[in-house]
Amino acid sequence: MATGPIYRVALKRRRSGRTNYYRRRELLKSGELRLVIRRSNNNITVQFVEAKIDGDVTKAAVVSRHLQKYGWKVTGGNIPASYLTGYLAGKIAASKGIDYAILDIGLQVSQAGSKIYAALKGVIDGGVEVPASEEIFPDEEILKGGHIAKYSKALKEEDSEKYKQMYAGYLSVKQKPEDIEKLFEKTRAAIDKEF
Repeated sequence: MATGPIYRVALKRRRSGRTNYYRRRELLKSGELRLVIRRSNNNITVQFVEAKIDGDVTKAAVVSRHLQKYGWKVTGGNIPASYLTGYLAGKIAASKGIDYAILDIGLQVSQAGSKIYAALKGVIDGGVEVPASEEIFPDEEILKGGHIAKYSKALKEEDSEKYKQMYAGYLSVKQKPEDIEKLFEKTRAAIDKEF
């Protein structure tokens, strides 16, 4: 590490690779509310954040675990759960008077059709305007979980032991992965009913 009288140690979040301050500065210079989407293997978080001199203020936030209140029984880390999390966040934000935001994905890799863009599609469908191209969103069938249902049906016929092992989380809550599209529609209807 460099030393000397004029050497300045980089900020801790930059040193650990958690924040790109150049990209953050450009987002903050816009003066717009930021739609912050972060993902993990098991959850996705959607927040509406306003930058202030004293620190950022979160105006609305939803984590995929909140979907359980609306009947979503399975994992919060897949594309349908990401869409529903974004949809719920969009509905909550719209009810609080938020109608426009810009996307902030941080250091995550931008890949068309990913969970991040599924959540973004949910926010837009929930009633908040966010500038985005239609080409980055997953297909409608994937958003509803059609790919999960199709694969699980094929796997169940081919290798029932692997099916039970792979979908143990679904089966433990008595939810067949083949019926995920029905669960998706039911959960979305429950969100619509509340808002």
